[in-house]
Amino acid sequence: MARSAAALVVAAGRGTRLSTAEDASPKQYRPIAGLPVLSHTLNAIGLHPRISHVITVFHPDDRALYDAAASLCAPEVRQKLRAPVAGGQTRQESVREGLKALADSGCDFVLIHDAARPFLESPVIDGVIACLDGGADGALAAVPVADTLKRTISGRQLETVDRKDLWAAQTPQAFPLHAILAAHESAHDASRNDFTDDTSLAEWYGLQIVLSDGDPSNFKITTAADLSRADEQARYKSMTTFKATPTETHRLPLSKLGDVRTGIGYDVHAFDEGTAVILGGVAIPHSRKLKGHSDADVVLHAITDATLGAIGDGDIGQHFPPSDPQWKGASSDRFQQDAMRRVSEAGGRIAHIDVTIVCEEPKIGPHREEIRRSIALICDLAVSRVSVKATTSERLGFTGRKEGIAAQACVTVRLPFDED
Repeated sequence: MARSAAALVVAAGRGTRLSTAEDASPKQYRPIAGLPVLSHTLNAIGLHPRISHVITVFHPDDRALYDAAASLCAPEVRQKLRAPVAGGQTRQESVREGLKALADSGCDFVLIHDAARPFLESPVIDGVIACLDGGADGALAAVPVADTLKRTISGRQLETVDRKDLWAAQTPQAFPLHAILAAHESAHDASRNDFTDDTSLAEWYGLQIVLSDGDPSNFKITTAADLSRADEQARYKSMTTFKATPTETHRLPLSKLGDVRTGIGYDVHAFDEGTAVILGGVAIPHSRKLKGHSDADVVLHAITDATLGAIGDGDIGQHFPPSDPQWKGASSDRFQQDAMRRVSEAGGRIAHIDVTIVCEEPKIGPHREEIRRSIALICDLAVSRVSVKATTSERLGFTGRKEGIAAQACVTVRLPFDED
């Protein structure tokens, strides 16, 4: 019988290198492809069949952000999520707190993974678990160093470092649960808090670590450039998973696309119990969520219907019927990406999007620019070509009674002239 494994996702860092005056939120909660990085990471590790428990170590100030990200995970992942644990002052302290919380889980193994590595694939997980099944004290996912390495000797003088047998460490790093917990407790008792990862601590404790094949795409988001790369990679992965490849051969300049079409979309979703609403691909912390078969992103649903309307190609319910279980909990950017594919295959491009959100709560103003940026990224547009407005219904109707949110979208599409 296969031994059970838990996942410990480390998400207590502050990500200060990504902080700006406009957005100081930690990187693990920044959106890529319409979802927080942490949601992608939890899905990546939590969907693996050998993982039975998932615990996230978070910063105490980030509870609302964590709850919003967790609510956006796949339903089968949410069933595996255990109560998050507040981290410590260092990554090492945070991991120790998470391991203590897992001590009574009944799991044999633990995979320790960075929240900022959202592109973990099943073969990497298979590899580290196989090492433990084979009796290893620990397993490290790693990739061989491909670049030539240099070391400074003095001033600007360099020497070349032999890269033979050098590996770049990734996560997950996997261990028998109680062995790595004992190692962390021993390091704590010895006042050793200088280890840069869990395998270095395990090696100090005397555990023998073996290498397992990592994946170059399993990179860690650290800088703004990394975040941009991650967004592109996540969107590409979403499109290829959906089996919809946009046709770029017809991507003419807008000035050459003289057939201007306009589509109008309208959607509404009622409130349900939850901790966040998804609007335009952005998770907004709230006392409730929106009810729907997918992630109930009323803004993207309206935009998708408007996009389809502009090219006369049905509506969202026709292409993605709620009766189809494959769309349960789906991220709504997938629907818009398919609508964009249809526009592209017709030789056209989206030129402008105008959205009006109607609700009494939550307040849209503080999130307006983030929603604009998210829609622009999803739709491959400059932010200047996206307008997001918000209004109330003066306490009239279902939105006035705070029963739900409505959105209306107007999408301008430009196509080549075709008399047919």
